[in-house]
Amino acid sequence: MTDLERICNEAVKVVLETEKFILAESGNFDIGRMETKGLNDLVSYVDKGSEKMLVEMLAPILPEAGFITEEGTASGKGVRYNWVIDPLDGTTNFVHHLNPYGISVALTDNDEPVMGVVCNVGCNELFTAWKDGGARLNGKPVRVSSVSTLAESLIATGFPYNDFSRMDKYIDLLSLFCKTTHGIRRLGSASVDLSYIACGRFEAFYEYDLKVWDVAAGIIILREAGGRVSDFSGNERKLDGKEIVAAGGLVFPEFLEIVSKFMQE
Repeated sequence: MTDLERICNEAVKVVLETEKFILAESGNFDIGRMETKGLNDLVSYVDKGSEKMLVEMLAPILPEAGFITEEGTASGKGVRYNWVIDPLDGTTNFVHHLNPYGISVALTDNDEPVMGVVCNVGCNELFTAWKDGGARLNGKPVRVSSVSTLAESLIATGFPYNDFSRMDKYIDLLSLFCKTTHGIRRLGSASVDLSYIACGRFEAFYEYDLKVWDVAAGIIILREAGGRVSDFSGNERKLDGKEIVAAGGLVFPEFLEIVSKFMQE
């Protein structure tokens, strides 16, 4: 067993324990205790409680690792290793009792994701990967779709919720894909979107104005399943979520070319 495999197995235990907390809270969630971080940017006591659990239980697994967390439960970036955590990816879905919403945990080594766990909460779906170890869904290996053209592809995306600076370009691109692919889906959880490409349900995904905790775990899972991820310019390193283009390896070049043409500033 590699060290990354061991770390992944320990992280899975932590994520599954946190899933129990989220599921317990989902049945009697009190929308009156919602907070707003920005325009259409919601945070709940469930996000904060989930993140606190994750930080406390992950810390002993790799004591030298720092934390990059959505809700700021832990501060202090590590020199080399960092846990990158989205405790409830898809809060708006959660608030409205709509799946999917997920838990996303990645470990980065010098800002490169090397291990990832994405739990599609309440759906009995756990995606895992570590560098050079392949990607898995509930312990079984998965690979990206064998589709090689956009005409045969199902595309996932997410709509901007507070940065509308590129909305016109985005709508033009959305219109093109509606006319030239098998269709567009918007699930509301980027970590799940990326994991769904990894197991062949989607062929491609694009979005802008995300954060690193939205995408870090999904990136390593998708790459280990044979996919590729970059920004709108084709840079495949040090991705922070501000721009993301992701697809199976065969369809990625065609997809990137079109997204880049429409969305580069």
